Amino acid sequence: MSLIEKLTPEQEALIPVYREKWRAIALSTERIDKDKAAKVVKAAYVFVGLSKPKILFFDSPYAARAAINGDLKSKLEYKLYQGLWKLIFGLREIYQQLNIEIINKLSAEFSSDAHILLRQDSLYLGIPLINELDDTEQDVASLIDCCISPTKILLNGIDKDFCISVLNCTHNSRKWNLFQAIIKDCGWIFTFEKICIVCDRPIHLRFDSQNRLHAEGEPAIEFSDGYSLYSHHGVTLPEKYGKIHPQQWQAEWLLSEENAELRRVLIQGIGYARICQELQAIELENWQEYTLLGIDNNVDIEPIYLLKMTCPSTGFIHALRVPPNINSAREAIRWVNWGVDSEEFGVQT
Repeated sequence: MSLIEKLTPEQEALIPVYREKWRAIALSTERIDKDKAAKVVKAAYVFVGLSKPKILFFDSPYAARAAINGDLKSKLEYKLYQGLWKLIFGLREIYQQLNIEIINKLSAEFSSDAHILLRQDSLYLGIPLINELDDTEQDVASLIDCCISPTKILLNGIDKDFCISVLNCTHNSRKWNLFQAIIKDCGWIFTFEKICIVCDRPIHLRFDSQNRLHAEGEPAIEFSDGYSLYSHHGVTLPEKYGKIHPQQWQAEWLLSEENAELRRVLIQGIGYARICQELQAIELENWQEYTLLGIDNNVDIEPIYLLKMTCPSTGFIHALRVPPNINSAREAIRWVNWGVDSEEFGVQT
């Protein structure tokens, strides 16, 4: 078995192709074929030395988690089984065929994208599951650890596929075929010794231009059973905010919202101009068409000071937040202009 020392330019050009291929697999919203999924799960159990399990299907991970903590609790006895991870993390012989520089390069190329997806707490549904349900139970962490999901093992799919399909690395074809089938045909899997729970994929996934989960007035993640998660540019929102379009968010919500990150999202969505108007900001000081405003209410971690700018020709009002230690409108203008005094500009902007 000869060692692969270097990637050719043609092989390097295929790296983004495989990255996008597996990202599409991880974010698929295609319905699961239950017969095909059952066949794959039974084959995987047999492969790792277990008897074929009883298979239960749910429309969402949330429904599965609720059942595990409810009606199924006495039957499962929380005998979580991690044997399938031996299959997922198998095929280690592939890396023995590569120069260490190639291994490091592929890891750098593929891991960033995979880790970005996993850091999205709404995308990696294990975190919302913990947030939505009782996080005081000791079994929650174990349950999430033993769950197999497309995004969770994305990295293992990308690099192995590239090595096998592009670099022609020798491998255990049966194990590789099972690995691919688990990802492509089974969605989320909770593995127990005698029972395997398979969850369908979401019916909708919505993102912003930076591939962060995002939707306005509708769920960012939505399952067929109605379970949904709301997100604003990657930040998970409670339903009371998420189901309403940001244009209809109310500044007064800031007065009762205790979560600092949610207050930041509300401020971003509402905009300082509306916050000034609706929360009756106090005029602290004026200079020409500029006004320094302050909001006394406990809206944010520190007091909100704003520089209000009124366009003389259009009357359009724009507000920018400035540090709370600023004492005058002119000082605020200097801060906005990176320390340059406004009189040094030929034309005020």
